[in-house]
Amino acid sequence: MKFQVPQFIDMDDKIFGPLSFKEFAYIAGACGLAYILYRFIPSTFVAFLFMAPVLTFGGLLAFYRPNNKPFIEMVQSALIYAFGNKLYIWKKEKKIISPIQMDEAMQMRSDNQLPVINSNKLTHLGWSLDTQKKDE
Repeated sequence: MKFQVPQFIDMDDKIFGPLSFKEFAYIAGACGLAYILYRFIPSTFVAFLFMAPVLTFGGLLAFYRPNNKPFIEMVQSALIYAFGNKLYIWKKEKKIISPIQMDEAMQMRSDNQLPVINSNKLTHLGWSLDTQKKDE
């Protein structure tokens, strides 16, 4: 039996012409915000000064992929770093062990000791390993 294996599953579907839904939403949002800025700022030159970064940011969100990851992930990481805690302190705390826990630890240590092998057993084991036939 032949089965059809899906290809390119990591790519978004192109819904609006050559744009995926996310790309279209970023572009439409940036254009909408730029239009609102244009309508509410009386001076055209000042409006264009505010519109340019908005449109650039929308274009970056839609099309720029640094290290083959979406730009929104880089923005998210930058915001988390900027507004998160940056003071990391490591303090080693001394653990106080009660006598009961100490006795249990010593009992566990004594139970896990290796078996004692006398020299006769060790010599016999070495001799048996040396004299066995090798499989060829």
